[in-house]
Amino acid sequence: MHKRERILGLLPMLVAGLLMCAVPARAQTASIDRVSFDDAVRRAIEKNPTVLGATTAILRAEGLLQQARAATRPTLDAGVTNTTLNRSFGFQGITTQPQNQVTIGANLSFPVLAASRWAASAQARDQIEVANLSVADVRRQIGVATAQAYLAVIFQRRQVEVNERARDAANAHLTYANRRFESGAGSQLNQVRAAQEVSADEARLENARLGLTRAQEALGVLVVAAGPTDATDEPTFEIPTSIDEPAWMAARTDVRLFTAEQHAADRVLRDSSKDIWPTVTASFDPQYVTPAGAFQPSKTWRLTVSLTEAIFDGGVRKAAKTGRQAALDSLAQSLAGVQLQARSDVRLAQESVQSYERALTNARLSAQQANDVLRITTVAFEAGATTNLEVIDAQRSARDADTTAALAEDSVRQARLELLVAMGRFPK
Repeated sequence: MHKRERILGLLPMLVAGLLMCAVPARAQTASIDRVSFDDAVRRAIEKNPTVLGATTAILRAEGLLQQARAATRPTLDAGVTNTTLNRSFGFQGITTQPQNQVTIGANLSFPVLAASRWAASAQARDQIEVANLSVADVRRQIGVATAQAYLAVIFQRRQVEVNERARDAANAHLTYANRRFESGAGSQLNQVRAAQEVSADEARLENARLGLTRAQEALGVLVVAAGPTDATDEPTFEIPTSIDEPAWMAARTDVRLFTAEQHAADRVLRDSSKDIWPTVTASFDPQYVTPAGAFQPSKTWRLTVSLTEAIFDGGVRKAAKTGRQAALDSLAQSLAGVQLQARSDVRLAQESVQSYERALTNARLSAQQANDVLRITTVAFEAGATTNLEVIDAQRSARDADTTAALAEDSVRQARLELLVAMGRFPK
């Protein structure tokens, strides 16, 4: 064999070796935090900034409730006034107005009848419930996003394993092709074909590793970790045997949220009648003056009861009631739409679980058969009964079948998760 031909024959091996060396060493990367599925969801719900930000709505609602209650409670004010004139005034030796006089007064006011204020207090309590349910719905969304990110890590790791097996099988074939070529029994064409397959598998493996890194980073962000986070276990989603619509519909946080908003809007509408009620206020004003004047006693007090009723408001109350009715109708329609979508989600999720489970069974069988074909084809090639084209084709088919099986496994996990979410059973 000529020297030039031997050098050309070694080029595929050199290219494959350089590609393997170029792959970043995983052992040199920083240690990755590893969490279980339940811990990941719990950490995300407890620490994620989105959930913490949503809880501020509860504080705002509680503040509004305190303001509404304050309007129905007594108020007490006190004041001190000092008056200095240029001189005192009087007649016949009697001082009617001292030159310097201090007045100490107070005002105690209490709403005896304030129907609209009392209604506002009850309405504010409804908003606290709405805020709590809103936070619960945000927790659900963060929990679902974390679960999906966790499953993405599992799927991407499975993809890395599939491509590593394909790369190892291609390397084994390349080693055999090199050995045959060096012994003079094989051709350079077979050697280059084998090396090409190794290069392609190395590229797919690198892409799969990058996809795994991205999935780990996404999971780390959701669980508020300092860096990427890896999955330690594969969750098993237990599907209930019976599905009772009233039970699962009442368990969905979005349905509960819209229901609470509708009840709150209905209360506001019903309280519109209290806008026409009069307002009755009692006020007690004690006063102390020193020094007292001739016509001004030192100690006095005054009790006032006032009643206020709006006779004509230009249609403001009617317009407010119309707006409240429109808000209630809009929320009722939104609730009906959410319930309709929820029923569709459950039906579709049920069908998806069954369909993906059947597809998974066939995909696993196909992967097993493809790997059997690869094993038989490799043995036949080494015996001289087939060409390396058939071996490469079998390698690709086995890799594709394993990838399809991994996709089917991920689809089943995702479908089971979606069914539990649709039924309001996740997160618990």
